[in-house]
Amino acid sequence: MVASEVVWAETATVFGDAGRFQDAMNRLAASFSAMTKEAAIKAAEAWRRYRVGGGPRDRIAADFLIGAHALVVADRLLTRDRGFYRRYFAGLRVVDPAVGR
Repeated sequence: MVASEVVWAETATVFGDAGRFQDAMNRLAASFSAMTKEAAIKAAEAWRRYRVGGGPRDRIAADFLIGAHALVVADRLLTRDRGFYRRYFAGLRVVDPAVGR
């Protein structure tokens, strides 16, 4: 399992301290995977499509960075927000933790 700096930062907020967070990520065997230029560009392209298509400002850059990172460096994305990621990141395998697919 890999996680970008966006996921790393968002996930770390639920832990009381950095040590507990790092221990949890180690138990999950999660690796830190920095954003690539390719992923950042794909995120920008998807965000542009979203806004040009009339998407409201309730989505932020982080949503698109997460999807693009998964598309470029991973073989799937674990998320409950399946519809959004499937729509804007064609070819990305999206897995819902609640249903396992």
